[in-house]
Amino acid sequence: MIMQLSEEHEALRATVEDFAQKEVAPVIADHYIREEFPYDLVATMGEMGLFGLPVPEEYGGMGGDYVALCVALEELGRVDQSVAITLEAGVSLGIMPIQRFGSDEQKQQWLPDLAAGRALGGFGLTEAGGGSDAGATRTTAQVDGGDWVINGSKAFITNSGTRITSHVTVTAVTGRTGDKREISAILVPSGTPGFTVAPSYSKVGWNASDTHELAFADCRVPEENLVGERGRGYAQFLSILDEGRVAIAALATGAAQGCVDESVRYAHERRAFGAAIGSYQAIQFKIAEMESRTVAARLAWQHAAEKMAAGVPFTKEAAIAKLLSSNAAMDNARDATQIFGGYGFMNEYPVARHYRDSKILEIGEGTSEVQKMLIARRLGL
Repeated sequence: MIMQLSEEHEALRATVEDFAQKEVAPVIADHYIREEFPYDLVATMGEMGLFGLPVPEEYGGMGGDYVALCVALEELGRVDQSVAITLEAGVSLGIMPIQRFGSDEQKQQWLPDLAAGRALGGFGLTEAGGGSDAGATRTTAQVDGGDWVINGSKAFITNSGTRITSHVTVTAVTGRTGDKREISAILVPSGTPGFTVAPSYSKVGWNASDTHELAFADCRVPEENLVGERGRGYAQFLSILDEGRVAIAALATGAAQGCVDESVRYAHERRAFGAAIGSYQAIQFKIAEMESRTVAARLAWQHAAEKMAAGVPFTKEAAIAKLLSSNAAMDNARDATQIFGGYGFMNEYPVARHYRDSKILEIGEGTSEVQKMLIARRLGL
């Protein structure tokens, strides 16, 4: 069954499209080249209510659903992935652990500013020695005098070092039963002694987004900063990750669509051998394949979102959507760059940014290989 956007979702889509085209597109290339975080754009997204889309009204949100977030992410992804991932991670990884598993006090303290875009949160799961094998967490946390004392490090953490970052939720080993490790999630406010944010990474893409390595050295936070149940931190994150994969799939679909949009425009404008290149079958067929990939990716994320909204299991559908859409984004970015020729290699053109950005979509929030593993498991293999 194909999901049709409601009137509210379509109105949101049109509003975000207008914002992306009129406010993001004209300025984002400069932010990207200078590797600067787009604080003004983030503030505007906060004022628009985008960070609060799936947050209950009692905590300052819009009281909407996760589908609304995905609709917004697709439109932002068409224009720029750095801005889109800032929103996606801000909600999926910054807000959702607290909203889904936090105490009433944690929700009241942290969600209003996060929902308004006045603050950003990160989630510290990945470590230098534990990417796809996220269960191999080595960071530890022990209770001492009413505090958690955290030691360890995290790698590749989005939204963790901006001047509006309020906190990072980290997974840590909090106990052992024989060979089995107990992993819990703990909220660490920014500026806590012993919590160090390393300088920004030098990245291939997503250059206007914020990504850091984090270190914890005898970092003490109150015992009540435990998020959810003790020993359930990893399981909690896996459920958050399923939702995040649907959101990433929507973002990736937007990137794939952006490559189609730019290629169609350029095919009309660029002339070679006395005619617009769009009149040549080689270009027509390439763009037709790009559009086909994009439509398939959109159907996949919408199908996963539909099952998620219905409250039925959607792990397989989320994995399929993430796999298809990230492949579509990468393939479309490569084909669009080829259509643009030499201009496709210039950073001033959106297709060049998509070419640099799209690779991480096949890696972040679960590699393509992990998605295939998940799909195979759900098929009983």
